[in-house]
Amino acid sequence: MRVLVAEDNSTSRLVLQKSLEKWGYEVVTAKDGREAWELAQAPGSPSLMILDWEMPEIEGIELCRLLREHLNDRPLYVIILTARREKEDIIVGLKAGADDYVGKPFDPDELRARVQVGSRFIELLEELFRVQRALEYQARTDALTRVLNRGAILSQLHSELRHTARASADFSVAILDIDHFKKVNDTFGHVTGDLVIREVAERCSRSILPEGQVGRLGGEEFLLLMPGADRNRAAEILERVRDSIAGEPICYERKVVIVTASLGATEVISGEEEDDILERADKALYRAKEEGRNRVVMGPAQTPEDLRVGVN
Repeated sequence: MRVLVAEDNSTSRLVLQKSLEKWGYEVVTAKDGREAWELAQAPGSPSLMILDWEMPEIEGIELCRLLREHLNDRPLYVIILTARREKEDIIVGLKAGADDYVGKPFDPDELRARVQVGSRFIELLEELFRVQRALEYQARTDALTRVLNRGAILSQLHSELRHTARASADFSVAILDIDHFKKVNDTFGHVTGDLVIREVAERCSRSILPEGQVGRLGGEEFLLLMPGADRNRAAEILERVRDSIAGEPICYERKVVIVTASLGATEVISGEEEDDILERADKALYRAKEEGRNRVVMGPAQTPEDLRVGVN
């Protein structure tokens, strides 16, 4: 485990570093509070920190407050190193966000024991964070396709609409449906059908990124979000998506499945309701199917004047 040591006294800093390295820790050192703060913000910085209370630039207690305020999305364990032993000082340190303290001059056995406690605490927190992230991923992800599930993609649509309204940015939405999917299931079986859905989702994601996001609405139907894309840009992106699906058969255990998809899309006007946007995209999808499938149809552009008078 890596440990950040912030101590302005070079002798004390070296003694701390050598002791920790002897106990098997990798040590990163800082000569003052500002350098420690910069190191703490860097990617992959240590989660276990030993901070001297009195340091130039930023004192250890103030650094504790900064860490708790700005880095509370990651595991942290902070030990304050101080010559202050009054109960009031200890309370101040703990209230600032310190997890433990060690008196100066430090006793090596005591420091080692307290660092070991911190190490175990960090390991438990990291496991907790890992489980939390896994649960969040599962809650937002469609189990079959690994794209966003229905709830997550609709939530993302809601967020993008709010952002679009604030920033007056372009935004387009599309619904994709795999053509004749029932025939795929009837001909090749549901195992192959699942493979087709998963492969279509993967091709969609590859083709729409980095501009957009893909989510499974259910069955063989997907919602595609394209922030920053006006009507013309959306048509280009969706044609790329359509071609990625139709351009190459899906092969599975000597089965060759030729798959196409129909896409209905619309550009969003700030102030629209989500249901109205989805309904217009769905109507465009219906037109794409009526016109022969394997195509992109952009729904009629809606104007702010339409919204004011309630025209669909």
